[in-house]
Amino acid sequence: MTPQQIEAYVGAAAPALGLTLDPAHRPGVLQFFALAAGMADAVDRVPLAPHDETAVHFTPISPEGTP
Repeated sequence: MTPQQIEAYVGAAAPALGLTLDPAHRPGVLQFFALAAGMADAVDRVPLAPHDETAVHFTPISPEGTP
């Protein structure tokens, strides 16, 4: 998203969600929304085939490698 698109989206979405943005917080909100949009774009660019599926089960492990 371009900076203009992000400003327009935040400007429209905040009131639609009932949120009031303090003018002092707006630059930070725009910055973090741009960061999130960039992450979403990176995930969206990963090519997936029809046979790709989500994991059936995820089991986290400790950094040492033992559950």
